[in-house]
Amino acid sequence: MTKSNLLAYRLEEVLLNGKWIANTNIKERLKKTTWQQATKKIGNHNSIGELTFHINYYLGGILNVLKGGDLDIRDKYSFDMTPITSDNDWQTLTDSFCTNAEQIIQKISELPESKLTEPFVKAEYGDYARNLEGLIEHSYYHFGQISLLLKLINQSE
Repeated sequence: MTKSNLLAYRLEEVLLNGKWIANTNIKERLKKTTWQQATKKIGNHNSIGELTFHINYYLGGILNVLKGGDLDIRDKYSFDMTPITSDNDWQTLTDSFCTNAEQIIQKISELPESKLTEPFVKAEYGDYARNLEGLIEHSYYHFGQISLLLKLINQSE
C-alpha cells in the first residue's frame, strides 16, 4: 500500500466507514443524530452541529487545494455556521460532509508519492503528508467530542 493510499484509508476510517478505533465513525454517528441533538448545547461547548460544520470546513478547504485551487479557509471562520433549524438543514450539512469526505479521500488516494513531501501551499505549513496526517488527527479529536456530547445528550433525554 502506498503512503497516499494509507492516508486515504486512515481518513476514510475515521470519517466514513471504519470501526477500528471506536467501533464506529463520524458518518455513522451523524446519521443517527437528530437535528435537535445536533443543535443541543451543553454548557459552553460546541454543539455536534458546530463540530460537524468545523470538520467539514477543513475538509472542503483542503479538498480545494487537492483540486488545484487556493487554500482560502481561515481558522477564524471555521465555526461560522448558519444555524440549523430543521431536519433539512441538518441533512444538508451531513450530506455536504459525506460528499467532501468521499471526494477528499479519492483525491488523497490519487496523489503521487512525490507530492507528499512537497510544501503544502506554503513551506511554513509543512508538507502534504504532515497536513493530511493532521487532518486525520483533527478529525479523531473532534470525533471524540461528538461521541462524548452524544453520550451526555442521550443521558439527559
